[in-house]
Amino acid sequence: MSFARIYEQAVARKGGEAALRTLLPPLADPGHLEALTDDRYLAEVTKCIFRAGFVWRVINQKWPDFEAAFEGFVPLYWQQVPPEVLERLAQDERIVRNMQKIRTVPENARMIVDAARDHGSFGRFLAHWPSDDQVGLLLWLKRHGARLGGATAQYFLRSVGWDGFILSRDVVAGLRREELLDASPGSKKALDQAQAAFNRWHEETGLPYSHLSRILSFTVES
Repeated sequence: MSFARIYEQAVARKGGEAALRTLLPPLADPGHLEALTDDRYLAEVTKCIFRAGFVWRVINQKWPDFEAAFEGFVPLYWQQVPPEVLERLAQDERIVRNMQKIRTVPENARMIVDAARDHGSFGRFLAHWPSDDQVGLLLWLKRHGARLGGATAQYFLRSVGWDGFILSRDVVAGLRREELLDASPGSKKALDQAQAAFNRWHEETGLPYSHLSRILSFTVES
């Protein structure tokens, strides 16, 4: 159960510690999370929603057009956008014309505006949520947002630099191999089991949760 053995396996598979470090995800400090404006959070959460079940490369290539079509993702505007604007977007060839995903923008804008009203900004809200309770944050996002269940919220948090794990296929396989997860990956039980494992490893190593998650994934044969 010691993470030292997992770390050694990852180092060996990736060709040394220096090579491994280059593969670890970047982290944002609390100041950066707070400085990121609410429109950028709405943009990132929308990008992750559109990527889900789709080819990420296509969404990334089209993203400048998304930014133009959604006029910069200003939450105060999108939280009360008229229905006809959404209908026009569903016909806009610049973006992926998925009406179900387009409709998430006003809902997630309201989530961001509400959190900003209570905490000063959405970034401040995220910056003060501890990584040892990622499960609580994921449940909050699922409850207050739209299409933020499953892995989408996990990828959103990683994309903005919040320090957390992702239950990717390889991470789930690694946790199962270590006999730390026996529940369905999408269940609350699985999230709790993963949180407990990463909390222990964080206490043991002092490594960020996102690094622990990525290192574990490197020990699984894909």
